[in-house]
Amino acid sequence: MPAADDIVLYAVEDGVATVTMNRPRYHNAQNSKMTYALDAAFRRAVDDDAVRVIVLAGSGTHFSAGHDIGTPERDAHESFERVHLWPDHVGKPGAEFQYVREQEVYLGMCRRWREIPKPTIASVQGACIAGGLMLAWVCDLIVSSDDAWFSDPVMTMGIPGVEYFAHAYELHPRIAKEFLFLGEKMGAERAHQMGMVNRVVPRARLRDETMAIARRLVQQPRLGLTLAKQAINHVEDLQGKRTAMDAAFAWHHYAHAHNQLVSGNNLGGVDARAMAAANKRDGDA
Repeated sequence: MPAADDIVLYAVEDGVATVTMNRPRYHNAQNSKMTYALDAAFRRAVDDDAVRVIVLAGSGTHFSAGHDIGTPERDAHESFERVHLWPDHVGKPGAEFQYVREQEVYLGMCRRWREIPKPTIASVQGACIAGGLMLAWVCDLIVSSDDAWFSDPVMTMGIPGVEYFAHAYELHPRIAKEFLFLGEKMGAERAHQMGMVNRVVPRARLRDETMAIARRLVQQPRLGLTLAKQAINHVEDLQGKRTAMDAAFAWHHYAHAHNQLVSGNNLGGVDARAMAAANKRDGDA
C-alpha cells in the first residue's frame, strides 16, 4: 500500500482493485494531481491481468465534493504530463486556457475511464457533487450508502451542468431538468428509483456489499464482461450520448466565457465557500 498521505490509494484483493480518492480533509475534491493519479491507478489495474474488477471509492465522510475550486492545493494553473493529444493549457490566452484543460482532465479523462474494458463499480457515501457525479457515472455500477446524496448545483454559476454531461442518460429528461434547474440534493433512495444507482445499503455495509458484487463479477468470463460492456456503451453512443456531450461541453464553455466577460471570473464569482453553503440548504429531491 502507498503511504497514507498519497492522494489516491491502490490495493488489490482477490482479483478486485480498489482505487480510493484520498483527500478527506477536502471531501475528495478533485485537483489535477488527483485526476492524473486516478488515471495512473486505472491504468495499473487495466495492465494487471490478475485484476478482474475495479472499485472506485472515496476516503472519509464523502465520496467527492466535485472539482477543486478553492482549496490551498488547487493546481489549475500547473502543467502536468498529459495523457491525451491536447496541448498544455498553461499560457493559453482567453477561453482557450480552460477549454483545453477541461478537454484533457475532465471530458477526456471521463470518456477514457468509461471505456475501461474491465467492470467498474463506484462505491458512494455522503456527498457526490458535480465533478463527483462524473466519476460515479463513468462506472458500470453504482452502490450507494443510504445517507448518500447527489447534486449538480453549477446552475448557481450560470453553467448548464458538469463537463461530462450524462444527465439525460442517467435520468429521465424531465428529472434531469429538475436536477439541473433546481440544483437540489437527490437522496440515495430516489436516485435508486430513478435508475441512477444500482443498490442502496446502510453505510456500515457499503464496502461489504460493494465487494460482494465485485467478487461475483470476478467469477464471470472476462471477455464476456468486456463485450457486454462494449455493447451497452455502444447502444448509448447510438442514442447520441457522445455527440450530445460534445454539444453540452461547448455550451459549458460558452457559459465560462460569458461569466468572464460579465463578471471577470469564469465561475461567475461563485467560490468554494458559496458552493458549500448552497449544498447545506434543505430540499432533498
